Amino acid sequence: MWQRIQTLYLAISLGLVLALCFGTAYHVADPDGMVRVSYWQLQKPYFGILLGILTGLVTLALFSFKSLILEMRLATLGAIVALGMQLWLAWMYFTWEGPVFSWTVIFPLAIAVFNLLGARSCFQDQLMVESAMRIREKRRRSKKK
Repeated sequence: MWQRIQTLYLAISLGLVLALCFGTAYHVADPDGMVRVSYWQLQKPYFGILLGILTGLVTLALFSFKSLILEMRLATLGAIVALGMQLWLAWMYFTWEGPVFSWTVIFPLAIAVFNLLGARSCFQDQLMVESAMRIREKRRRSKKK
């Protein structure tokens, strides 16, 4: 499992998702001078739902190493969810007027990149397996003749 590069990509992606779950979203200064901190999963219920879906997808992709096609599809779906989350965060950044966003706002983009790299590596492994199967079939046919 750990010998393949896509496992490393997906493990980094899972680490970023977990860091996003427990990181701060933004800081807002009240007129009183008090600073309020908002966490991603508590900011809006939709973020908690998206983080749960993203965590589940990346975890399933990480531990479905026996089925390359399933791993590739889960990683791609995780990348799509992460990109959707990043677009939502970009919309919030440009429309809100007071909060100062944390640097963790770029994590969904990094998660999407690592998921796409993992999916690409799964695809390359699948092509290598299919090529090896063709060679075996060709050798088996030539021995029968």
